[in-house]
Amino acid sequence: MRVSLQALGCRLNEAELETWARQFQQLGHQISPDEQGADLVVVNTCAVTQEAVRKSRKLLRRAQRANPRAKLVVSGCFATLETQALTAEGGIDLLVPNQDKDRLVAIAAAELDLPTMPVTALAADANPLFARGRQRAFVKVQDGCRYRCAFCIVTLARGEERSRPIPEVVAEINRATAEGVREVVLAGVHLGGWGSDLGQGLDDLVAGVLTETAIPRLRLGSLEPWELPERLWDLFANPRLMSHLHLPLQSGADSVLRRMARRCRTGEFAQLATQARERVPGINLTTDLIVGFPGESEDEWRQTLGFVNRIGFGQIHIFPFSPRPGTKAAALPDPVPAAIKRARSQALHQLARRLKGETLDRRLGAETTILVEGRHGGNPAGDWFGYTPDYLPARLAATGTPDLTNHLLRVRLTGRHPDGESLVATLITPQAVSPVR
Repeated sequence: MRVSLQALGCRLNEAELETWARQFQQLGHQISPDEQGADLVVVNTCAVTQEAVRKSRKLLRRAQRANPRAKLVVSGCFATLETQALTAEGGIDLLVPNQDKDRLVAIAAAELDLPTMPVTALAADANPLFARGRQRAFVKVQDGCRYRCAFCIVTLARGEERSRPIPEVVAEINRATAEGVREVVLAGVHLGGWGSDLGQGLDDLVAGVLTETAIPRLRLGSLEPWELPERLWDLFANPRLMSHLHLPLQSGADSVLRRMARRCRTGEFAQLATQARERVPGINLTTDLIVGFPGESEDEWRQTLGFVNRIGFGQIHIFPFSPRPGTKAAALPDPVPAAIKRARSQALHQLARRLKGETLDRRLGAETTILVEGRHGGNPAGDWFGYTPDYLPARLAATGTPDLTNHLLRVRLTGRHPDGESLVATLITPQAVSPVR
């Protein structure tokens, strides 16, 4: 059978898709890059915001319209929280809630009577990541969260914290490396809480991966800005650990952070940012911000803008607040009017663009590496596109070059692209075209 896998939302959803892809391959099925022509479509949904719910519904409807004869399997946070509603709507052949998603492929094979022919499985060196047109692998190392931020529905959908042991993570990364993967991202709901149930810390996991694997590039997924072990900074001395951290701030006003039930205040966050930049020169710090949290006053909003400008993030993911039933924030008084949320979002986007531009400009003239992920925008004649170690997008002119997909290239960053969102890269030597093994 041809299997199409789709995901919305966090990197953890993407990591789970990669695991399912491998398991489907081991049963003899082929991975299809899109739902058209597929015999089975699997959708990993998201529910972090109302917009994510809307997109999840849209993705499900699109899959049903594009290929009505295909069997449709749905999992993820939206499917877990809205099981009865989705089931009542019809068109779904199988719904697998989060608590069972580690067994999704086995459940689908049994419930949908899927044919299994392992003898026809792809060769051992064929990574399913490439079949889906991806180059960066996400490895799920942790699930669940023991904290209860007022706005977060994910903790209800994902449950308590559970960590994968280091040997299991190392084995998966070593297999991916042998199959040609050049970059791995460690992903979890509360990645910084990895090992809380094992008597270990995130630094132990990162040190183990760096020591026991040869993966050329290792990244950390989103990390809450608390509980980061001191030894973690020392591990960045290894150039294989990429110099980028995504640290969700959510607000730059301490009064709002208290209402959010966040465990980090602006003073602590500023100290963390200073420490990161002192210990890891050139590190790129990116963040998430919620605009229009209930009761957010004009003064609190100005505090957020000032604090964001002070820290100087390289990238900001901006989320207008949307109440999620079942969370504390959904019942808070003084909702911010939609028009004010829109205006504040626009102002924050403008500030974010300026800060990103300043981050890009500071890298001009530097020599670095990029992992080419393909043609920009999927254009067959477009520039090659990839990311620097500090997670800055870079574009390389395609003229006269062979296929560079999945190559690690030594480049010089010579300018900012006219799109304003990426850097222009130039190969330093022709020999840099050879893939790094």
